[in-house]
Amino acid sequence: MDIKMFPLGPLETNCYVAAVDGAAVAVDVGGDPAEVVDYLHTKGLSLAAILLTHLHCDHLYGVAALAKEFGAKVLAGGEDAMLLDTDLGKGGFMGLPEVPAFSWEPVAPGRLALPGMPCEVLATPGHSPGSRSYHFPEAGVVFTGDLVFYRGVGRTDFPGGNFDDLIEAIKNRIFVLPKETAIYPGHGLATSVADEQLHNPYFTEFTR
Repeated sequence: MDIKMFPLGPLETNCYVAAVDGAAVAVDVGGDPAEVVDYLHTKGLSLAAILLTHLHCDHLYGVAALAKEFGAKVLAGGEDAMLLDTDLGKGGFMGLPEVPAFSWEPVAPGRLALPGMPCEVLATPGHSPGSRSYHFPEAGVVFTGDLVFYRGVGRTDFPGGNFDDLIEAIKNRIFVLPKETAIYPGHGLATSVADEQLHNPYFTEFTR
């Protein structure tokens, strides 16, 4: 799997394009997707889907434009639908702009059929109620959005957030993956399951 990262939008949200054998998915599109569009066309990639880890506005600004360009379906956790009725989801939060409207479908936990790239959709609430992580076992990668970061975890003080849920989701959905699994978060540096078990200050029990 080839993975290209594009920090987009006002909060430099990590947008990822993951591709296998000419087919690609985009994970979160937090700003103008012009670079993403150029990359996909230059590489001759077809966009099978846009996978959203959660429905906070800083992950959504380029979704409408990218979906229109490629006719790609947009998937997100259904429990996050209520966020689109708030400033946190539709824009306006902290003076951020409004999110262009887009159509999307709820994606349930379980296997997701994507061209050439088996995917496991993981329910990982805590940062938001419908947060999803997307695990590609054959590639050994997981896209976690704002669930867990390099040496940190996501905020839980937004509507629908819950710290206990977030910690349990990381322990029971992410830390059970193979230790070499690469973690691609919504902001900042990539990391791995083993690295965060050993060094993330929120999980010191793993170092004992």
